[in-house]
Amino acid sequence: MEDRDTGADAPEAGASGVFPLPSNGAEAPAAARSAVPVSGEDGGPHPKAKGKRRRKRRRGRKVFARDDATPANKPPAPAIARAAPPVAKAVPAGAAAARVLSPLAVRRDMRQPQANDLPVFAALDLGTNNCRLLVAVPGRPGQFRVIDAFSRIVRLGEGLAANGRLSETAMDRAVDALKVCADKLRNRTLESARLVATEACRSAANGEEFLARVRAETGLTLEIIDRQTEARLAVSGCGSLVERGTDGVVLFDIGGGSSEIALIDVRGQRSPRLASHIVAWTSLPIGVVSLAEKFGGRDVTRGTFDAMIGHVKSLLDRFAERSSLDHVMNDGSFHLLGTSGTVTTLAGVHLDLERYDRRRVDGLWMDGGSVDRMVEKLLGWDFQQRVANACIGADRADLVLAGCAILEAIRGVWPSERLRVADRGLREGILSELMGDAGVWRRGRRGGARP
Repeated sequence: MEDRDTGADAPEAGASGVFPLPSNGAEAPAAARSAVPVSGEDGGPHPKAKGKRRRKRRRGRKVFARDDATPANKPPAPAIARAAPPVAKAVPAGAAAARVLSPLAVRRDMRQPQANDLPVFAALDLGTNNCRLLVAVPGRPGQFRVIDAFSRIVRLGEGLAANGRLSETAMDRAVDALKVCADKLRNRTLESARLVATEACRSAANGEEFLARVRAETGLTLEIIDRQTEARLAVSGCGSLVERGTDGVVLFDIGGGSSEIALIDVRGQRSPRLASHIVAWTSLPIGVVSLAEKFGGRDVTRGTFDAMIGHVKSLLDRFAERSSLDHVMNDGSFHLLGTSGTVTTLAGVHLDLERYDRRRVDGLWMDGGSVDRMVEKLLGWDFQQRVANACIGADRADLVLAGCAILEAIRGVWPSERLRVADRGLREGILSELMGDAGVWRRGRRGGARP
């Protein structure tokens, strides 16, 4: 997923949880609280000291008074110390927990207090363009609360299409970002974590060599996931944006080096896991970074843009199962669902935001005409105009039109008058699956609300 960045070392402002309806709440900085609807504040209320009632007899009648309301003629009661936050439990043994290597283990008294001693889960996604981390605790069934986040554009796949290898400078940028992630994880006791790498490490000749360097320098062990797993996780992360009454969805995740597309049939009885309704999927070996490098992303003419669309369309033509949702495409119960920096950027430009605001973007509906106008607007801007836009900026000014070309090719194969925008995806899918597998939302488990 080609996600947006919030600055070199800033906590990610657009991190999200999994929730049944689009979020309308902004996420505070990383260590504070989540962007998503939550039950209670991060960390929970401090236990309050309660005065004990004592019984007195006065003139034959009973009087009840509190110790903390001591009469003036009596010495004050000793102060009752506020209870300290509970100490987090130790990391359990197991394959999931083992993904965080021993260098992340720390002394018990140095760990950060956990929110209400809830189990803590982490998801890290090292993509072709971004390095992103989410740390969360479970909330109500199917929901979670983000307690820390990080995102940085590293462009790990820069030059990969031409050379077939990750460059030294790109690897240096990625390692620096991963060191920040390791620091964030080091002071937490994790119930489970999954740290994944996608297309850049999948396709690079030195991808495994790079991950060995990551292990040595950061203590993090990343797994390279295949494209089918990447598509499934993206679907899992966006399940709550598919409303009741929907029959079919084409979900697409435009990444930096690849683009995943899943065709989802949700007619009939719906499973709690949207990924179980995938009827066909494909992964295109092209993303915003690789397409921009192939055709040029800085100065894009109409001819260049059309050539980009044609190239992506030729890849889609090889997808034999692309017609799997034809039976639901002609009614109002079908729509597109996009999760990537491309569609969130389009949404921000569409809303004319002075600065990117996840609260207004995530879950936004755009009609076909609005998408057409935004693509034309961006195509009409030169590079400096794109840089000047607060929802694009210098980091993605040379990538956004490549993303629009991929979007236009997708719309050409699966035309729809409705596009829903998701500022969420793979990391949220990882967290949702980790928590579901751990049973935190089952009846009676702490961290999941009872029905």
